Amino acid sequence: MLSQLIWRCLALCFVVLAIIGIALPGMPTTVFLLLATWAAGHGWPALKQWLLTHPRLGPPIHTWQRHRAVPRRAKYLAGASMVVSILLISFSTFPLWAKCVLVFLIVAVLIWLLSRPELSQEQLLEIRSKWN
Repeated sequence: MLSQLIWRCLALCFVVLAIIGIALPGMPTTVFLLLATWAAGHGWPALKQWLLTHPRLGPPIHTWQRHRAVPRRAKYLAGASMVVSILLISFSTFPLWAKCVLVFLIVAVLIWLLSRPELSQEQLLEIRSKWN
């Protein structure tokens, strides 16, 4: 019972962060949706099902779960946000070691993100037809 409550709280926190990400430029949305789906799968099956079948939130979750792919537009937006983050970090008052670590982590994530496959036109049409 306690573990179910913990999973539900975690899923709800991730949903809230995803909603904030929808409205706040530079904050990821899909990552938090994926985490919310994962956490809901452990303790809140109804929320998981709602996320998977939602007309706006479901397609990116489905795309990741089925194809492990990231749309080109998402790569561009994430890359631009990361470049802005690096610029902000470089002008911050953080210690030099912290700046180096943060920039290294951001670059590593960017390289990983850019290495993810993109969907073919057929796959995109299949996903869109499922939600339209």
